[in-house]
Amino acid sequence: MTIAENQLEKDGPQKLSFTGTGTEYFGIWIVNLLLSILTLGIYSAWAKVRRNRYFYANTHLAQGSFDYHGNPIAILKGRILAILFFVLYNIAVRSSPRYVGIMLLVMAAVLPWLIWKSLQFKLYNSSYRGIRFGFRGSALRAYINFLLLPVLSLFTIYLLAPFTHQRIKKFQHSESRYGTTYFSFNAKVGEFYIVYLIGLMITVAGLIVIGIVFGTGFTTFIAQTNQRKPDPAAVSGFFVLIFAVYAWILAVFPLFLTMIQNLIWSNTQLGDNRFESNLKWGRLTFIVLTNILGVICTLGLFAPFAHIRYLKYQIESITLIPGGSLDHFIAGTEEQLSATGEGVSDVFDFDLSL
Repeated sequence: MTIAENQLEKDGPQKLSFTGTGTEYFGIWIVNLLLSILTLGIYSAWAKVRRNRYFYANTHLAQGSFDYHGNPIAILKGRILAILFFVLYNIAVRSSPRYVGIMLLVMAAVLPWLIWKSLQFKLYNSSYRGIRFGFRGSALRAYINFLLLPVLSLFTIYLLAPFTHQRIKKFQHSESRYGTTYFSFNAKVGEFYIVYLIGLMITVAGLIVIGIVFGTGFTTFIAQTNQRKPDPAAVSGFFVLIFAVYAWILAVFPLFLTMIQNLIWSNTQLGDNRFESNLKWGRLTFIVLTNILGVICTLGLFAPFAHIRYLKYQIESITLIPGGSLDHFIAGTEEQLSATGEGVSDVFDFDLSL
């Protein structure tokens, strides 16, 4: 291959790849689990750092890999705070309904700020080719997107849920940066409504078909609930109906995940470089369903293998399409950083570990 051909290949579409394996991650997972149990959860902060470093180091783009620099002490702070909120909430539940309401208001008031700090922590402690990511978003916009809009969605019976989802993703993506270059997010609110509507229509249509096919057994079971010995056929029909409903929901949910990821990442850019996501519903559904069966049949021991299978497919469905030379873009980013410097303050010392 000539130098020109090699440069053309490097400047063409670059698929993300993930080289981690279930066997390797199982060793990390089981040690993390045992040490977290033995230390009553304290080691879980160090476990998260170890896990993230493994995932980042095994994620590759254009012959480069990612790195995670998170401080476990910062993660431990977030987990201690989460436990404190949990303890105070349970005390409030046992004391008086009035205190429960006060505690919920306090949590609602604090949560957007915690999410904002966590986004800063996560992005700043991630890097690619030695250049760190960052997050610019303000606390005010965090309160609008993570508190005001979700509350409005609740009061509109979730009619605003697609709008809220779009605003949250726009906030997360457009306020993130790589070095000094910011991402941009171009997906429209209407596109989110279309995804939600398709998911809802397919879900309802499937439930209607299931109701028609298995409805007789359900109505017979309900009619016999007062009898001491209901008809075994009616009982079987009822459980078959429940199983069919859950199976359909498990099959449709990956469709929603597929459409959402493809919508979000295919409308995300980094400067002149754009992303494309090409998740397939059928394959994702197969991975999700077989992962669930594997975890159940192994009493949870398949969980790390399931995590790797799901993560690998998600990552490798994303392609970066450079707007020019990727090497020149990264070199330019390095020059800008060295010229302007990178301000780091104590805003990056906290992670809620969401």
